[in-house]
Amino acid sequence: MAPMSTRPIETWLTDMDGVLVHEEVPIPGAQEFISALQASGRRFLVLTNNSIFTPRDLRARLLGSGIDVPEDAIWTSALATAQFLDDQRPHGTAYVVGEAGLTTALHDIGYVMTDRDPDYVVLGETRTYSFEAITRAIRLVDGGARFIATNPDVSGPSQQGMLPATGSVAALISTATGRQPYFIGKPNPLMMRSALNRLEAHSETTVMVGDRMDTDIISGLEAGLRTILVTTGSTRPEQVATFPYRPTRVVDSVADLLELVEPR
Repeated sequence: MAPMSTRPIETWLTDMDGVLVHEEVPIPGAQEFISALQASGRRFLVLTNNSIFTPRDLRARLLGSGIDVPEDAIWTSALATAQFLDDQRPHGTAYVVGEAGLTTALHDIGYVMTDRDPDYVVLGETRTYSFEAITRAIRLVDGGARFIATNPDVSGPSQQGMLPATGSVAALISTATGRQPYFIGKPNPLMMRSALNRLEAHSETTVMVGDRMDTDIISGLEAGLRTILVTTGSTRPEQVATFPYRPTRVVDSVADLLELVEPR
Protein backbone atom coordinates (compact mmCIF):
# COMPACT_ATOMS: atom_id res chain seq x y z
CA MET A 1 0.00 0.00 0.00
CA ALA A 2 1.24 3.48 -0.87
CA PRO A 3 1.78 5.80 2.11
CA MET A 4 -1.05 8.20 2.95
CA SER A 5 1.38 11.04 3.85
CA THR A 6 2.24 12.04 7.39
CA ARG A 7 -0.85 14.17 8.05
CA PRO A 8 -3.24 12.40 10.41
CA ILE A 9 -6.66 11.37 9.14
CA GLU A 10 -9.12 13.20 11.38
CA THR A 11 -12.27 12.77 9.29
CA TRP A 12 -13.61 10.18 6.87
CA LEU A 13 -16.01 10.53 3.94
CA THR A 14 -17.11 7.31 2.26
CA ASP A 15 -19.38 6.49 -0.64
CA MET A 16 -22.11 3.92 -0.01
CA ASP A 17 -22.96 1.84 -3.11
CA GLY A 18 -19.98 -0.20 -4.27
CA VAL A 19 -18.03 0.61 -1.09
CA LEU A 20 -20.26 -0.53 1.78
CA VAL A 21 -23.03 -2.40 -0.08
CA HIS A 22 -24.04 -3.85 -3.45
CA GLU A 23 -27.78 -3.17 -3.60
CA GLU A 24 -28.81 -4.76 -0.23
CA VAL A 25 -25.76 -7.04 0.16
CA PRO A 26 -22.99 -5.85 2.52
CA ILE A 27 -19.47 -5.83 1.10
CA PRO A 28 -17.09 -7.90 3.28
CA GLY A 29 -15.33 -5.59 5.75
CA ALA A 30 -17.96 -2.83 5.59
CA GLN A 31 -19.53 -3.64 8.97
CA GLU A 32 -16.10 -3.74 10.62
CA PHE A 33 -15.01 -0.50 8.93
CA ILE A 34 -18.06 1.46 10.13
CA SER A 35 -17.75 -0.10 13.61
CA ALA A 36 -14.08 0.92 13.73
CA LEU A 37 -14.96 4.50 12.75
CA GLN A 38 -17.60 4.70 15.49
CA ALA A 39 -15.30 3.15 18.10
CA SER A 40 -12.49 5.56 17.15
CA GLY A 41 -14.63 8.62 17.92
CA ARG A 42 -13.64 10.14 14.58
CA ARG A 43 -16.28 12.03 12.63
CA PHE A 44 -17.43 10.50 9.37
CA LEU A 45 -20.16 10.79 6.74
CA VAL A 46 -21.54 8.20 4.35
CA LEU A 47 -22.23 9.96 1.03
CA THR A 48 -24.62 9.02 -1.72
CA ASN A 49 -25.70 10.65 -4.99
CA ASN A 50 -29.05 8.87 -4.61
CA SER A 51 -31.77 11.41 -3.76
CA ILE A 52 -34.70 8.98 -3.46
CA PHE A 53 -34.33 8.19 0.24
CA THR A 54 -34.16 10.25 3.42
CA PRO A 55 -31.25 9.59 5.81
CA ARG A 56 -33.74 7.72 8.04
CA ASP A 57 -34.70 5.43 5.13
CA LEU A 58 -31.04 4.84 4.26
CA ARG A 59 -30.15 4.10 7.88
CA ALA A 60 -32.89 1.42 7.94
CA ARG A 61 -31.69 -0.05 4.64
CA LEU A 62 -28.06 -0.20 5.83
CA LEU A 63 -29.18 -1.70 9.14
CA GLY A 64 -30.97 -4.41 7.14
CA SER A 65 -27.55 -5.18 5.64
CA GLY A 66 -26.02 -5.33 9.12
CA ILE A 67 -24.29 -1.95 8.87
CA ASP A 68 -25.13 0.46 11.69
CA VAL A 69 -24.75 4.07 10.49
CA PRO A 70 -26.36 6.87 12.53
CA GLU A 71 -28.95 8.96 10.66
CA ASP A 72 -26.90 12.15 11.09
CA ALA A 73 -23.86 10.47 9.50
CA ILE A 74 -25.61 10.11 6.12
CA TRP A 75 -25.22 12.90 3.52
CA THR A 76 -27.24 12.65 0.31
CA SER A 77 -27.32 14.71 -2.89
CA ALA A 78 -30.84 15.77 -1.81
CA LEU A 79 -29.49 17.27 1.44
CA ALA A 80 -26.63 18.96 -0.45
CA THR A 81 -29.14 20.34 -2.97
CA ALA A 82 -31.36 21.72 -0.18
CA GLN A 83 -28.35 23.33 1.49
CA PHE A 84 -27.28 24.90 -1.81
CA LEU A 85 -30.78 26.35 -2.42
CA ASP A 86 -31.00 27.61 1.16
CA ASP A 87 -27.68 29.45 0.68
CA GLN A 88 -28.60 30.81 -2.74
CA ARG A 89 -32.24 31.77 -2.28
CA PRO A 90 -33.64 31.19 1.22
CA HIS A 91 -37.38 30.39 1.53
CA GLY A 92 -37.80 30.06 -2.22
CA THR A 93 -40.17 27.96 -4.30
CA ALA A 94 -39.54 24.87 -6.38
CA TYR A 95 -41.26 22.46 -8.72
CA VAL A 96 -39.81 19.09 -7.72
CA VAL A 97 -39.57 15.91 -9.76
CA GLY A 98 -38.38 13.37 -7.21
CA GLU A 99 -39.10 11.26 -4.17
CA ALA A 100 -39.35 11.74 -0.39
CA GLY A 101 -35.59 12.16 0.05
CA LEU A 102 -35.69 15.35 -2.00
CA THR A 103 -39.09 16.76 -1.04
CA THR A 104 -38.37 16.23 2.68
CA ALA A 105 -34.98 17.96 2.43
CA LEU A 106 -36.57 20.96 0.69
CA HIS A 107 -39.47 21.14 3.17
CA ASP A 108 -36.96 21.09 6.02
CA ILE A 109 -35.26 24.28 4.75
CA GLY A 110 -38.60 26.04 4.40
CA TYR A 111 -39.10 25.72 0.64
CA VAL A 112 -42.59 25.78 -0.86
CA MET A 113 -43.42 23.22 -3.58
CA THR A 114 -45.41 24.72 -6.42
CA ASP A 115 -45.91 24.48 -10.17
CA ARG A 116 -46.88 28.17 -10.45
CA ASP A 117 -43.89 30.28 -11.46
CA PRO A 118 -41.36 28.53 -9.17
CA ASP A 119 -37.85 29.91 -8.58
CA TYR A 120 -36.41 26.49 -9.44
CA VAL A 121 -37.20 23.25 -11.17
CA VAL A 122 -35.41 20.61 -9.06
CA LEU A 123 -34.91 17.20 -10.65
CA GLY A 124 -33.96 14.17 -8.57
CA GLU A 125 -33.95 10.41 -8.77
CA THR A 126 -37.28 8.62 -9.00
CA ARG A 127 -38.43 5.14 -9.93
CA THR A 128 -41.65 6.44 -11.53
CA TYR A 129 -40.79 9.33 -13.88
CA SER A 130 -44.10 10.58 -15.28
CA PHE A 131 -44.28 12.07 -18.76
CA GLU A 132 -46.71 14.64 -17.37
CA ALA A 133 -44.27 15.76 -14.66
CA ILE A 134 -41.36 15.95 -17.13
CA THR A 135 -43.51 17.96 -19.56
CA ARG A 136 -44.40 20.41 -16.78
CA ALA A 137 -40.72 20.69 -15.82
CA ILE A 138 -39.84 21.44 -19.46
CA ARG A 139 -42.48 24.19 -19.68
CA LEU A 140 -41.36 25.78 -16.42
CA VAL A 141 -37.65 25.74 -17.37
CA ASP A 142 -38.59 27.12 -20.78
CA GLY A 143 -40.57 29.82 -18.96
CA GLY A 144 -37.55 30.94 -16.93
CA ALA A 145 -37.32 28.69 -13.84
CA ARG A 146 -33.72 27.93 -12.85
CA PHE A 147 -32.84 24.29 -13.51
CA ILE A 148 -31.16 22.25 -10.76
CA ALA A 149 -30.52 18.49 -10.71
CA THR A 150 -29.38 16.47 -7.71
CA ASN A 151 -26.79 14.42 -9.59
CA PRO A 152 -25.55 13.68 -13.12
CA ASP A 153 -25.60 9.84 -12.95
CA VAL A 154 -27.17 8.67 -16.21
CA SER A 155 -27.98 5.15 -15.03
CA GLY A 156 -28.13 3.02 -11.92
CA PRO A 157 -28.25 -0.68 -11.11
CA SER A 158 -31.32 -2.69 -10.16
CA GLN A 159 -32.11 -6.35 -9.68
CA GLN A 160 -33.53 -6.46 -13.23
CA GLY A 161 -30.66 -4.54 -14.85
CA MET A 162 -29.86 -0.94 -15.72
CA LEU A 163 -32.25 1.90 -14.78
CA PRO A 164 -32.25 5.41 -16.28
CA ALA A 165 -31.23 7.92 -13.61
CA THR A 166 -31.32 11.68 -13.04
CA GLY A 167 -28.73 12.54 -15.70
CA SER A 168 -30.74 10.82 -18.43
CA VAL A 169 -33.95 12.68 -17.57
CA ALA A 170 -31.99 15.95 -17.22
CA ALA A 171 -30.71 15.38 -20.78
CA LEU A 172 -34.29 15.00 -21.99
CA ILE A 173 -35.31 18.33 -20.37
CA SER A 174 -32.11 20.03 -21.65
CA THR A 175 -32.67 18.79 -25.19
CA ALA A 176 -36.21 20.16 -25.16
CA THR A 177 -35.35 23.55 -23.60
CA GLY A 178 -31.75 24.20 -24.67
CA ARG A 179 -30.91 24.84 -20.97
CA GLN A 180 -28.45 22.83 -18.91
CA PRO A 181 -29.05 22.11 -15.21
CA TYR A 182 -26.59 22.84 -12.43
CA PHE A 183 -25.73 19.42 -10.96
CA ILE A 184 -25.11 19.38 -7.19
CA GLY A 185 -23.93 15.81 -6.49
CA LYS A 186 -20.63 14.12 -7.33
CA PRO A 187 -18.49 14.78 -9.33
CA ASN A 188 -19.25 18.38 -8.32
CA PRO A 189 -16.79 19.07 -5.46
CA LEU A 190 -19.60 21.13 -3.90
CA MET A 191 -20.95 17.82 -2.52
CA MET A 192 -17.61 17.25 -0.72
CA ARG A 193 -17.39 20.85 0.48
CA SER A 194 -20.89 20.71 1.95
CA ALA A 195 -20.01 17.42 3.69
CA LEU A 196 -16.82 18.98 5.14
CA ASN A 197 -18.82 21.99 6.35
CA ARG A 198 -21.37 19.73 7.99
CA LEU A 199 -18.57 18.00 9.95
CA GLU A 200 -16.63 21.25 10.50
CA ALA A 201 -13.71 19.34 9.02
CA HIS A 202 -10.62 20.38 7.03
CA SER A 203 -9.78 19.04 3.60
CA GLU A 204 -6.12 18.50 4.60
CA THR A 205 -7.05 15.96 7.27
CA THR A 206 -9.99 14.27 5.51
CA VAL A 207 -10.02 11.19 3.26
CA MET A 208 -12.65 10.28 0.65
CA VAL A 209 -13.25 6.56 0.02
CA GLY A 210 -15.02 5.68 -3.22
CA ASP A 211 -15.44 3.06 -5.94
CA ARG A 212 -15.66 5.35 -9.00
CA MET A 213 -12.77 7.30 -10.47
CA ASP A 214 -15.11 9.58 -12.45
CA THR A 215 -17.26 10.71 -9.48
CA ASP A 216 -15.89 9.88 -6.01
CA ILE A 217 -12.19 10.24 -6.72
CA ILE A 218 -12.32 13.33 -8.94
CA SER A 219 -14.66 15.23 -6.61
CA GLY A 220 -12.49 14.32 -3.61
CA LEU A 221 -9.39 15.42 -5.50
CA GLU A 222 -10.97 18.73 -6.58
CA ALA A 223 -12.07 19.42 -3.00
CA GLY A 224 -8.46 18.97 -1.82
CA LEU A 225 -8.92 15.63 -0.05
CA ARG A 226 -6.79 12.52 -0.08
CA THR A 227 -8.64 9.77 -1.92
CA ILE A 228 -8.82 5.98 -1.65
CA LEU A 229 -10.28 3.88 -4.44
CA VAL A 230 -11.75 0.50 -3.48
CA THR A 231 -12.11 -1.98 -6.34
CA THR A 232 -15.39 -3.55 -5.09
CA GLY A 233 -17.55 -1.28 -7.25
CA SER A 234 -17.59 0.46 -10.63
CA THR A 235 -13.94 1.14 -11.51
CA ARG A 236 -11.88 -1.99 -12.12
CA PRO A 237 -8.17 -2.08 -11.16
CA GLU A 238 -6.97 -2.16 -14.78
CA GLN A 239 -8.99 0.99 -15.59
CA VAL A 240 -7.27 3.21 -13.00
CA ALA A 241 -4.23 3.94 -15.17
CA THR A 242 -6.42 5.18 -18.05
CA PHE A 243 -7.53 8.27 -16.07
CA PRO A 244 -5.43 11.48 -16.19
CA TYR A 245 -5.49 11.70 -12.37
CA ARG A 246 -4.88 9.10 -9.68
CA PRO A 247 -6.19 8.34 -6.22
CA THR A 248 -3.83 8.62 -3.26
CA ARG A 249 -4.20 4.88 -2.79
CA VAL A 250 -5.95 1.90 -4.39
CA VAL A 251 -7.09 -1.02 -2.19
CA ASP A 252 -9.13 -4.17 -2.74
CA SER A 253 -11.91 -3.21 -0.30
CA VAL A 254 -12.77 -1.27 2.88
CA ALA A 255 -11.52 -4.30 4.83
CA ASP A 256 -8.01 -3.01 3.96
CA LEU A 257 -8.67 0.35 5.66
CA LEU A 258 -9.15 -0.85 9.23
CA GLU A 259 -5.48 -0.24 10.06
CA LEU A 260 -5.85 3.43 9.04
CA VAL A 261 -8.69 4.13 11.49
CA GLU A 262 -6.96 5.42 14.61
CA PRO A 263 -8.69 6.38 17.86
CA ARG A 264 -8.85 10.10 18.62
